[in-house]
Amino acid sequence: MKTGKNSIVLVEDDKDLGMLLSEYLILHNFDVRLCSDAESAPTDFSNDQLLILDVMLPKQSGFEFAKKVKKRFPKLPIIFLTAKSQKKDIIEGLKLGADDYITKPFEIDELILRIKNLIKRTGKSGWEINIGNLTLDTKNLTLSNNKDQEIQLTEREFLILELLVQNTNQLTRRKEVLEKVWGEDDYFHGRSMDVFIVKLRKYLKLDSSISLKNIRGIGFKLEVEKPIK
Repeated sequence: MKTGKNSIVLVEDDKDLGMLLSEYLILHNFDVRLCSDAESAPTDFSNDQLLILDVMLPKQSGFEFAKKVKKRFPKLPIIFLTAKSQKKDIIEGLKLGADDYITKPFEIDELILRIKNLIKRTGKSGWEINIGNLTLDTKNLTLSNNKDQEIQLTEREFLILELLVQNTNQLTRRKEVLEKVWGEDDYFHGRSMDVFIVKLRKYLKLDSSISLKNIRGIGFKLEVEKPIK
């Protein structure tokens, strides 16, 4: 198996889904090693490889396997595949050092896009995402500018902002934010989300080229006057 930024280890116990994802990734010029469980997955990685890991694996969960891997290869990028959308599962994955997550069911094209975005990010800095002139530190959950001004984000603030950044200059629907951050779409969570959006809009004033617009009743749009670096 080749190593490098186009090399992926995919651990998925659903045989049909694993084969489908593997074939699709190969069509997009990725070199893929498919494993059905953590026990058959490799024990050695290159930090330039990418690990796509299902959470619900037999014998040893994806979380358990990721914890072991991260101890030896702390810079290895990991994307979790999970049927769970509860906030606690997302937070657990991020605390273990995951760089991204995607909840089932999902469009394969979305996974491809997330992989490409992750490769771009880790090619520059394993933990940082640039938004205009701001830097989002995904490890320490901070937002800072080039004037040494820094804001410590809560876990929920971070999760919302990360979703918005993934859809920069595009619509992020309310339903998507609620389901991925709160685990469900209901009225009371929606009111809570609006409070968080107000806070994030205030934080983003650290850079005048960034605006967070509310598309009434539909969602939000994070607009950046210049492209993400």
